[in-house]
Amino acid sequence: MSQVATYFFTLFALAGERLDDRKDRGATAVEYGLMVGLIAIVIIVAVTALGGQLNTLFETVQARLTRVNAGAGA
Repeated sequence: MSQVATYFFTLFALAGERLDDRKDRGATAVEYGLMVGLIAIVIIVAVTALGGQLNTLFETVQARLTRVNAGAGA
């Protein structure tokens, strides 16, 4: 009878360790999800804040390139 009890006790302990490991993995997945969400928010805020300045920069570069190409073709 003691061998059966030892077997079940060992089986229960191993199952408990595996379940605890899954809980840790679940918590880690949630933490990574939160970090990805925060990074996405930071990117959105940065693009929104710098969007107008970048648009002006690209328009300036485009205007200068157009002038250079018009001068080279003449």
